[in-house]
Amino acid sequence: MQNTLQTRDKPGPGGGPDPEMMLIFRLSGEVFALPVSEVHEILDPIPTTPVPGAPPFAPALINVRGAIAPLIDIRQRLRMQAMPASDTARIIVLDLPVAGVPTRMAIIADAVDEVIETDRAALKPVPELGARWPEPYVTGVARSGDALVILLNTDTLFCPDAGQTPQA
Repeated sequence: MQNTLQTRDKPGPGGGPDPEMMLIFRLSGEVFALPVSEVHEILDPIPTTPVPGAPPFAPALINVRGAIAPLIDIRQRLRMQAMPASDTARIIVLDLPVAGVPTRMAIIADAVDEVIETDRAALKPVPELGARWPEPYVTGVARSGDALVILLNTDTLFCPDAGQTPQA
C-alpha cells in the first residue's frame, strides 16, 4: 500500500495539484499535522502568563519577540489528557486569520518531528465509529509509514467561537 503522505525527498503525485508542506508534531504519542504556510516559527518552551477568567482552550499568553500571543491548549479542544511538558516540548507559533483578522498564536507540542509533503486529495475522512477527536477540528487522516497522521483544521480549531468541546 502506498503512503498518502510523502517525505519531501519524494516527488508529489504526477498530474495532481501541487503538494502542500505540513509540519508533523506529536501530542500524547499521537501524530498531528498543520500546514507549514501557517507556521511562523518553532521555539523552545518560554514562560507563560496565565490569564484569569480566560476560556480553557486559551489559558495563557506568551511574549514572542515582543508580540503578545495567546497560548492555545489544543489538547483541551481535542479531548486529550493534560500532560507535563517533556524535554522535547516545543512551542509552535502560528499566523492565522481569526474572524478575518491576521492573528499570531501558539500551541505546545510534545515534539516537532519533520516537514513533509502532502497530497490533500489522498486524505481520508475520520471514521465516525471510534473517532477520538471532535470532527470539526480534523480535516482528515492519512498514513505516513507506520504512523496515522491527523491533519488539523485550523479554520475551526483556533476559532474562539467554536464553542465548548463536546464531552466524551
